[in-house]
Amino acid sequence: MGSKFYNFDAEFLFKDSYAVTASAAAQVASAAKIIDVGAARVDATMVVDVSAIDISSSDEAYKIVVQGSTSPTFASNIENLAVLDLGKSAARLAGAKDSVAGRYELFFTNQQADVTYPYLRVYTVCAGTTPSITYTAFGAPDASI
Repeated sequence: MGSKFYNFDAEFLFKDSYAVTASAAAQVASAAKIIDVGAARVDATMVVDVSAIDISSSDEAYKIVVQGSTSPTFASNIENLAVLDLGKSAARLAGAKDSVAGRYELFFTNQQADVTYPYLRVYTVCAGTTPSITYTAFGAPDASI
């Protein structure tokens, strides 16, 4: 999957493989996954491996969002750090093509507008008649750090 190799560290697994059919925060082993990366700026790639995506009703759309927060429970101060837009072309931006299974790379930093967000998670937004997407997501720090 993909031509670039990313080191996998289980500590940075944000979502394990299960079908998402409604908008929700990602889980690992059926528990919400929030990772504390500390107070420093982190530049990284969220590696998203999509194994199944339903676009059969022609109106399914998905947003896989890397979110940061200053709250360890994500109770407040949530910032969208990066968004991956997937789904049926008709349900997405004009000119977009239908999404398919495969590897997607989402580059992000946990620092926005001079605020550093030490807590990170992945959130999936689902829309359409029969939304269902199965994927895994893990973070890989930028090798240049």
